[in-house]
Amino acid sequence: MRILPLAAAAAMLVLLGGCAQGPETPRPVSFEVGEGAQGGVTVAEYDLGDTAYRDPVSGTVSELRAVVHHPRRFTGRLPLIIQAHGSWWACDSQDAAEWPCEGGARPFPSYRGYDYLGAALAARNFVVVSISVDGINQTSFDYGDRARLINAHLALWRQLADGGGPLAGVLRPLARHVDIGNVGTMGHSRGGKGVMWQASDKHRGEWPAGVRVRAVLPLAPVKFDDPAGDFSDTLVTRVPVAVMTGTCDGATGEAGQEYLDDAEGRTRVPAYSVSVTAANHNYFNTRWTPPALFGEDDSTCPERELTPAAQRDALAAYAIAFYERYLHGDKRYDAVLTGRTPLPGVTSKARVVTPSR
Repeated sequence: MRILPLAAAAAMLVLLGGCAQGPETPRPVSFEVGEGAQGGVTVAEYDLGDTAYRDPVSGTVSELRAVVHHPRRFTGRLPLIIQAHGSWWACDSQDAAEWPCEGGARPFPSYRGYDYLGAALAARNFVVVSISVDGINQTSFDYGDRARLINAHLALWRQLADGGGPLAGVLRPLARHVDIGNVGTMGHSRGGKGVMWQASDKHRGEWPAGVRVRAVLPLAPVKFDDPAGDFSDTLVTRVPVAVMTGTCDGATGEAGQEYLDDAEGRTRVPAYSVSVTAANHNYFNTRWTPPALFGEDDSTCPERELTPAAQRDALAAYAIAFYERYLHGDKRYDAVLTGRTPLPGVTSKARVVTPSR
């Protein structure tokens, strides 16, 4: 399954909410997309090579490559957010069939398709790491592989948090400034199931020492269980989850809403979802959006689909609200997650699963 595109997002200011009327009405919350009031955003990359990681379970060989967005000026330790893209062409030639890419082909930069979101979150004092998953896409579609690759990156960040490791050379300003006990994840499409796998009750014991995942955002995620009816690999009841789906998603539909069905009567923490009317699958990733190379419009309602910019702005607002709430502890954003404050520029429907114990 090859999965789908996005367009470039410009800096903008989105204001959500109104004037506070009493204790039940939250104060206004603001969303700055792009470089924000913290003094701007720094972008860096690290690349340990196309064959830097071999999965200890499956043997799948993967790259360790990522782009990092972080605030230019900061103090103390910042929350860390890991983003993982889904299934797409692994190389910039559709004829490539091996990993690493052969015949002069280069790895496809799907991981750069969320730069707009990384910038929006970094402007609000998060360190955002978008990882490349091309090796898995070329040779394995296994979700355990995706989860363990996330853990491999987290292990690198744990070393950097202690002041050393392979990332210290290119990310020296962040050494000892990342809080690995305060981690969020986001996965798009197959990456969405990957982050649910990584955060699940069943697999949380595989997190690197000291890592604590506290917020999981599956974006237009796939949802199918193997064997059918057994969702233990992706059942998350101890970490808040926020699912975003689109009503015109031609790749995965709204199957991701079933993750909330799984949580009903089981979760110990809130679980949220939002369904965005007329959103497709690919526009969340700028590298999967026409006119980008291989870009596709997968919408099932092209006559009324959202523009790429509107779709991305909605995601940025939702992600900001979720991570502000659960990584920064700002309860004002509850109103966005519950749907009391609507997402900007779109029609959407929110759902909440409350803790059962």
